[in-house]
Amino acid sequence: MSGKLPSEKQKAASKKQSLADQGQASKAAASELQSSADHSAVTKHGL
Repeated sequence: MSGKLPSEKQKAASKKQSLADQGQASKAAASELQSSADHSAVTKHGL
């Protein structure tokens, strides 16, 4: 993130990753969501 507030996609990815870390969600799904959110941030902010 470039110092901007996180997007809704990034917030959702973070929450999913947290659940995966606690064993309550799929790590693969969390990783995919995180990758998608990261890609969107790069496209939007040029990270």
